[in-house]
Amino acid sequence: MCIGMPMQVVAVDGSFAWCEAEGQREHLDMRLVGEQPRGTWVLAFQGTARQVLGELEAQQARAGRRALAAVMSGNGHIDDFFADLVGRSPELPAHLRKDQA
Repeated sequence: MCIGMPMQVVAVDGSFAWCEAEGQREHLDMRLVGEQPRGTWVLAFQGTARQVLGELEAQQARAGRRALAAVMSGNGHIDDFFADLVGRSPELPAHLRKDQA
């Protein structure tokens, strides 16, 4: 499993693009996702854009990374970052439920 970083395309450079997020700027290989317009969010890992993200997906991934960093540094409790998940039971996807067999 990898932990990719959501980054936003700021300049297109052929099959590469300059992308930025969280104060970092990277020159990403875009061949897996194709050329993307400025403003598009992509999931970056090891110098490559792995997938195109929607705005909501990018926001959620960025929030998750911030939560992980805060908890690992001792500056927060995980529940503070995922209020929408606190107090409810997780649900299995339909294909894993016994009643769907």
